[in-house]
Amino acid sequence: MRGNGLLRALVFLMLLVIGTPGFSPGADNPDPPGSPVKLIFIHHSCGENWLVDGNGGLGIGLRDNNLFVSDTNYGWGPNGIGDRTDIGQWWDWFRGAESATILGALYSEGGRNSDYSGMTSDPGGENEIIMFKSCFPNSDLEGRPDDPAAEDGWLTVGNAKYTYNEILKYFATRPDKLFVVVTAPPLMRSSHAKNARAFNQWLVNDWLEENNYTLGNVAVFDFYNVLTGPDNHHRVVNGQEEHTYQEGQNLSYYPSGDDHPSQVGNRKATEEFVPLLNAFYNNWIAASGGALPASQGGESQSSSEGSQEEASSVPAASADEYSEGFEDGMGNWQAYMEEGGGTRLDCQVTDEAASEGSLSLRLDFDVARDGWATCGVDFAGGVDWSGAGGLAFMIQSAGMDAPLHVDLYAGEGDSRASYFYELMPQDSGAWTQVTIPWAEFRRVDWEENAGQPFEQAQRVSGIAFGMPSQGKGTLWVDDIRLMGSGEPVSVQENVPDEEPDMEEPEVEEETPQGRFRLPFCGGAAALPVGALVVTLASRRKSVNREL
Repeated sequence: MRGNGLLRALVFLMLLVIGTPGFSPGADNPDPPGSPVKLIFIHHSCGENWLVDGNGGLGIGLRDNNLFVSDTNYGWGPNGIGDRTDIGQWWDWFRGAESATILGALYSEGGRNSDYSGMTSDPGGENEIIMFKSCFPNSDLEGRPDDPAAEDGWLTVGNAKYTYNEILKYFATRPDKLFVVVTAPPLMRSSHAKNARAFNQWLVNDWLEENNYTLGNVAVFDFYNVLTGPDNHHRVVNGQEEHTYQEGQNLSYYPSGDDHPSQVGNRKATEEFVPLLNAFYNNWIAASGGALPASQGGESQSSSEGSQEEASSVPAASADEYSEGFEDGMGNWQAYMEEGGGTRLDCQVTDEAASEGSLSLRLDFDVARDGWATCGVDFAGGVDWSGAGGLAFMIQSAGMDAPLHVDLYAGEGDSRASYFYELMPQDSGAWTQVTIPWAEFRRVDWEENAGQPFEQAQRVSGIAFGMPSQGKGTLWVDDIRLMGSGEPVSVQENVPDEEPDMEEPEVEEETPQGRFRLPFCGGAAALPVGALVVTLASRRKSVNREL
């Protein structure tokens, strides 16, 4: 019996000493980048103590590993967003209504808001590594250790999981950025210490896997674990990521008289984190084939001044230049829907299907009765598309049981006008090309001059795809472009080269259907689709890729 007990104890200890999976099956390389890389750290007081030379020395450690570091602190950024770093507030940064402005400022920030040593010469371009951390009150999570993700609540295990699942959807749109989550430090005393341990274990071990996330641009450093005991680690050992902890050690082992970690704890975290961050970075680059995953290549997309207006705008495009294939992520495309009422819309870039390239925009939706949902992009300041004849895009659908509205907007503010065109995608398993001349877009029924053809191509302020009340299904959209003035309204399906030519079938004109309104997408009364010329193309259909 004693032998069996010893065996169980040894197995138990082996289960506690675990290594979290890296982004590649090979060794984790802790060597610093070969050239300067820009990193920004979102934090409050614990992060500041960790950074400063006389405490944690993280700033020096990052500098000596070829990282140009900037940071945010209290009061930083648009509308003082730097004040908001609780777990639930990461939504505001990455998914909220002002996220485009916030992230534009964040990516272009190059200054220090804490007193630490760093590189004196800015290598230029945007911040490539986005590192963010909540403060120690976020280790006082209510609920139960095994609670599932839940939208309701605040500083609970369930809501914390929900928030991280949601912001992961944004991270998927930016494979050109490396997002590093730093867990909140532990408390000296807490009745919820087991919840903090369980949640951070979930972040390190289960978060990405549960979401089938494979892009390699998201990593987690368990700052919490490192500070809970001298034998608790998150580091690289012999080329492998190691995450170890001792059962029952869930409170701060390195207090400073209060819940802020001490210098000893912070320096331990620096020693373990910097090589691990290098491994995260090297794995990210390796996963992208040796270069930044997106076409930015480190070049800045906004000025170093980073004005809010510039950060949130889309540059004006001439009539023959605009195209969107989502190869660089979602950009300023966002999902909008009614709050409550059971409506669901997931709008994100995916690599599971593409007409051209490797990515497309996926819209998975289930709209409640009298509800609305839309995914669109605003062109701040407007764009002049008057030299084009209309809008064209590729589309594929599955399980569609309601028409799709393609929405178009002109002007801004009180003078903003909404137009739409309705079509019914077919579940053919093929990519279908849609071309819609400007005149086929009609003014929505609740605005003045309802039904009037679109005649404001010189002042386009947005486009969107809108789903009607009780609509359900999945759409993939790709290769949005401006069409030539001579192209007719049409739907053109891609089929394999060996498919023989077929005669053009007759298309019946649809009758008006129910009326509904969508605040952003501009959904309106269903009008006749018109004479859609249906032809079969000879271009081979793109092969779907598994996530």
